[in-house]
Amino acid sequence: MSMDATEAVTSRRSIRAFTGEPVPDDVLRTILQDAARAPSGTNIQPWHITVVQGQSKDDLVDAVQAAFDNGDNEPDQMYYPSEFVEPYLARRRKIGWDMYGLLGIERGEYDKMAAQARKNFEFFGAPVGLIFSLHETMRNGGWMDLGLYMANVMTLARSHGLSTCPQAAWQEFEKVIHTHLELPADQRVAVGMALGYEDTEAVVNELRTERAPLEEFVDFRN
Repeated sequence: MSMDATEAVTSRRSIRAFTGEPVPDDVLRTILQDAARAPSGTNIQPWHITVVQGQSKDDLVDAVQAAFDNGDNEPDQMYYPSEFVEPYLARRRKIGWDMYGLLGIERGEYDKMAAQARKNFEFFGAPVGLIFSLHETMRNGGWMDLGLYMANVMTLARSHGLSTCPQAAWQEFEKVIHTHLELPADQRVAVGMALGYEDTEAVVNELRTERAPLEEFVDFRN
């Protein structure tokens, strides 16, 4: 599959149901290597990626889902603000209810909401799970560099006919991930990502997010 950069960027969506078709190892390695051309302040390249597939992925899924079921998550203190203000609160709520609407989940059906949230921790059935981390000394610049690397991974995945879903939810189980994957003690878990082939028959993948018009976030000063 071949697509230009614009198509790869604009066709990217967060996919929440994947087929079990494996990702060729050479394609995965090419994506992860080429993504390293991401800009990085003073070329520090702070990103670290742990790839889980097969039994390794299954074991991690079992461990984190068990922690999820027991309520052993840690409050997210890095990814989201402690309080959402507008327009961000409304955007956040809309995407949530749009997804629940597709799945037939009504307000107050907390068990169904939890069941959907739990699917995060099986990488939505994707054959490849990526855990992104960076050294604990990194500050804003390092986190921005990691984000640029991740954006490259998602765009390059599209160029190979693959889909992804970046998942902040994994951060809430940093201790479990550290223990299970034996990550270096100085690494902070930033985010997870599912990578594979979209299940085009899954209703949840009909979800389409909206983007604000250019005039809402760009200030032209001529």
